[in-house]
Amino acid sequence: MAKHFSRKSSDGFVLVAVLWILGGLALLATIYMIYVVNAATSLQVNNDRIQAEASISAATELAAYYLGAANAEARPTGGAFNFRVGSTDVAVGFRSEAARIDLNSAPKPLLAGLFTVLGASPDAANDYADRIVGWRTAATSEIEDQDKEVTAYRNAGLNYKPRQSPFTSVQELWLVLGLPKDLIAQALPFVTVFNEDAAVNIMEAAPQVVAALPGMTPDRLDAVLKRRSAVPPDVPAVLELLGPVQGATAKGGAATRLAVRVGLADGRQVAAETVILLLENADDPYRVLSWRDDFDG
Repeated sequence: MAKHFSRKSSDGFVLVAVLWILGGLALLATIYMIYVVNAATSLQVNNDRIQAEASISAATELAAYYLGAANAEARPTGGAFNFRVGSTDVAVGFRSEAARIDLNSAPKPLLAGLFTVLGASPDAANDYADRIVGWRTAATSEIEDQDKEVTAYRNAGLNYKPRQSPFTSVQELWLVLGLPKDLIAQALPFVTVFNEDAAVNIMEAAPQVVAALPGMTPDRLDAVLKRRSAVPPDVPAVLELLGPVQGATAKGGAATRLAVRVGLADGRQVAAETVILLLENADDPYRVLSWRDDFDG
């Protein structure tokens, strides 16, 4: 009787051990399956990233080649083209950076005009323009405490002072004293640090930028926008319509902004924005000034 009880106990122990081993093997199989799935996903994401970057680079190269093939006077200031790389579709739009207001070169009336167009009162717009000019202008006093701009930032309780040198990025607008955040967000699509000219290209500038030009009136704005949309555009006629308006040109700059949209084979869409500078008599035909894409959100 005792031997029979002992044998049953031993059988039960073996059964429990086997169940534990099977459970452990099932857990290991599950972990391995998760690893394989994650690894496959990671490889796909890596593959998408490589294809997207290669497509954006190809778009940049083609745009630089196209623009650099023409001399500066005949170079197009805007346009678009499409191409395909393997299984990837790429759409490219380009526009001269002269279409934007340069934060380092624009006169105060043009900056104030933009803020007015975006909804600020004339007095407030002038104050905002003063703050931008103050940020980019070198101090006139050797004693920091005597500088008005530095004092204004200190009195506002900020732990930094104005750069007092040219803007290095449009994102520095977020640091300028007194500028409303919603107004900055509205202004960013219309400003740059790559134009390096006080004037803006009247043929490529957004309507908000054209409206901001000193001396622009609603009637003149309407006439300019209608005339420049003609095919082919009549540049002399547009310039003639400007009359006393200041700060407009038909020339493009050396910098060009590209809007790139990449359609990957798996259906994913990637958008990118780059700014390139065409170089004359240099080892490289162009330089990338800015690159942003939404691959990682």
